[in-house]
Amino acid sequence: MKTNSLLFRLAALLLLLTLASFVGPRLTKTAITKTLSVGVPQGFMSLPDDGIAVKYPAARRPLAVYTDPSGRIDFSVAQKPTTFNDRDYALLLKIYKASIQNMYSKVQFLAEDIRTVNKRDFVMLEFVSTVNDTRRGSNLAPIRKYQLVQYAIQGDQLFVFTFDAPADEQAQWQPTAQAVMKSIVLK
Repeated sequence: MKTNSLLFRLAALLLLLTLASFVGPRLTKTAITKTLSVGVPQGFMSLPDDGIAVKYPAARRPLAVYTDPSGRIDFSVAQKPTTFNDRDYALLLKIYKASIQNMYSKVQFLAEDIRTVNKRDFVMLEFVSTVNDTRRGSNLAPIRKYQLVQYAIQGDQLFVFTFDAPADEQAQWQPTAQAVMKSIVLK
């Protein structure tokens, strides 16, 4: 009798663990602007403006940056003017892929596509990038990152959504990155 009870408990535990694996990452719906919302991973914190300025020093800073408690994994949303329109996505895919290849020492593309998310098309590039320190006499290890980037055009604005994590944590963060990108609602 004890064997049957133990087998039943093990089967129930296995079923529970299997069901839990299908739940997926927990996201919190967050409004970025009046017309843009996205699911941000639970536990991620919004960087204040001065934090964004330090981490992303550029003339045009991102609209928002969310980071995990360690500060190693980021999700950012940027917006900039564009002369392209939403019928140019096939061309934009080629342009941004080439741009990414020129930006890094090495790029391994995992996926590239034009996909529809919540009734809106996006250019999507998923890749692992490597930056080598090419300074003479330097022996620093290459920096490798897993990145998932989506681009969307609304009117005369280009929105860029970027999720990045250390490449050695890709297996852990890839499902979260994909869930975040599927949660984008741009009206």
